[in-house]
Amino acid sequence: MTSIGVNTWVWVSPLTDDDLVRLVPRIAGWGFDVIELPVEQPGDWDPARARDLLDAHGLRASVVLVMPPGRELVAADKVAETQDYLRHCVDVASTVGSPVIGGPAYASVGRTWRMSPEEREGIYAELRRNLRPVLDHAAEKGVRVAVEPLNRYETSLVNTVEQALEALPEDAGIALDVYHMNIEEKDPAEAVRLAGERIAHVQVCGTDRGTPGQDRFDWPAFTRALDAAGYRGPLVIESFTAHNQSIATAASIWRPLAPSQDALAADGLAFLRSL
Repeated sequence: MTSIGVNTWVWVSPLTDDDLVRLVPRIAGWGFDVIELPVEQPGDWDPARARDLLDAHGLRASVVLVMPPGRELVAADKVAETQDYLRHCVDVASTVGSPVIGGPAYASVGRTWRMSPEEREGIYAELRRNLRPVLDHAAEKGVRVAVEPLNRYETSLVNTVEQALEALPEDAGIALDVYHMNIEEKDPAEAVRLAGERIAHVQVCGTDRGTPGQDRFDWPAFTRALDAAGYRGPLVIESFTAHNQSIATAASIWRPLAPSQDALAADGLAFLRSL
């Protein structure tokens, strides 16, 4: 059976040790297999403490990176600092037992600019160069870097699986997010087939960023395509709370997307299990 996870962004941002003490027993009690841990700033939470807490409740971990303004791997001055941050995420993943770090490891979310085909080719070459030290460090740690295409409103660099395959080194994985795929891919199931064995992580939610299954997305076709591609990782619910000002603004969550955040998680889990 496919494992199912949930990102702590459903409830809080930034994540803290106290949040994990509160959330982990509940998430395990609902029947999730995986808890997804964002690394917004190094030091927000203790990886060793989180590992022990997850082990005590029978949960596995996945780790996601975060690219706020100032974290850039291309066309920017602070590339070295961003590489250091990404290597830190790899180290966190190694500590908590996550096989991947996932996210848009190329530019800050919300940064967009126009590029000619020649300029895009040059930026992609720069991305491959600047990802290389991170990928090498991840390989040493047994962690895979899963790079996530985002929708056109959040980046102009990598929006589709096709672009990810063009932009990324062959040893970089691809992270798929249903929310972005629903906007950018003409056929999400076909995009899954195109990504194939490069798929390293999958995040899911409703097409409105709410509960999976309470939408119009073709979930059976999507999950069949994942199975055919050989993906054996978790499906992780990623949504956000409207009750946290900073994350609500960053993710454009202007209203509640479910009767409660607990309901979003529990109902989403039940739906994904039904698939």
